[in-house]
Amino acid sequence: MSEQSVSPDRRGPSGPIRRPDPPRFTERWLEANADITAGLLSGLEEPAVLEMIVDRARRILRTDLGVLALAEGDTGLLRVALASGKEAETYQGVLLPRHGSFAGAAAEARKPLTSTDLSRDPRIAAGSPRARTLGPAVAVPMVAEEGVRGVLLLARSDPLDVFTEVETGPLLAFAGQAAIAMELADRRRDAEQIALLKDRDRIARDLHDLAIQRLFATGISVQSALRFVEHEEARARLLRAVDDLDETIRIIRSTIFGLRAGRGREGSGLRAQVVRGVEDAVPALGFTPSVRLEGLIDTDVPEDVADAVQAVLGEALANVARHARASAAEVVLSVTDGTATLSVRDDGVGMPRGGRRSGLANLADRAEKLGGRLSVAAPREGGTCVTWSAPLTRR
Repeated sequence: MSEQSVSPDRRGPSGPIRRPDPPRFTERWLEANADITAGLLSGLEEPAVLEMIVDRARRILRTDLGVLALAEGDTGLLRVALASGKEAETYQGVLLPRHGSFAGAAAEARKPLTSTDLSRDPRIAAGSPRARTLGPAVAVPMVAEEGVRGVLLLARSDPLDVFTEVETGPLLAFAGQAAIAMELADRRRDAEQIALLKDRDRIARDLHDLAIQRLFATGISVQSALRFVEHEEARARLLRAVDDLDETIRIIRSTIFGLRAGRGREGSGLRAQVVRGVEDAVPALGFTPSVRLEGLIDTDVPEDVADAVQAVLGEALANVARHARASAAEVVLSVTDGTATLSVRDDGVGMPRGGRRSGLANLADRAEKLGGRLSVAAPREGGTCVTWSAPLTRR
């Protein structure tokens, strides 16, 4: 019997409903599971894998709607991560309760549940999304070792095309295998993150123990040699070299702080957010500003000051893009002596006389609320330098 063989005991409004025979069903589910597991373990991003899960299930069972909802921590809610097909907009991004939704009922039951009419199913309470034109449906929990990771919901439009046991039988194993693969991928990412942190700690230790000490010793040697140099230009060059070594040491120390520090998830610290803020401004600026970060930025800056720094940076760079006609800019964020200081300097035309100052007023207001201050200067070489600072502790 071929995959397109006809079941003789069921007819839809357009003629007989065509279903694959059971042996071919099993083979296609196994193929889908293998592809999903391979995708997750090879490093494929989770959104792409979720799309693969829904797409394979919809193709095999020939459904009009596919919804994948993931458990939202310990809240007892399911967040719809992906919805595709007919009436997908009804479900996309919504939160489904465990009690009062069809998907939630499947999560509580930990087994597949079927409905002959999703638009009128009594398990869907008021306030939960309800399909208007869909009929037969099946919801299957994605059960793994750590519990129910989510629910896969599939629905059809044809009221006579109900889900049979032959169709839903392999669905629980398919969803369970997908959940296990997601858990394994999570554990692999955790292991990679631990290895990355260990590697960063090693790099930070090597930078501190080797690079900084050698640079410091070199700087002292150059300084001690200055008394033997009589030529003024040569002395000036050596002094600049010493200054460059000091600046290099500060940069390396800042890098060490960044490697060893970190607040929350990877890339969520203030350092990373400042870099992302600068990168986001590049299209409007037409050039990439230089960035210098100094001090214990990710460990010492409290959340309210960090939030203000991001807002001030965005406003300052937006002002440069709109008004400065600049070709270069420098962003410096330093944390020293209990104060966070952000400066944004450009080489533009300077502050226009009589121009609107609402943006600067907002920056000054943010500083004042935190006990800090804002200053705007016109450097002798041209352009504008906006300096915003706030104490790390409230006065």
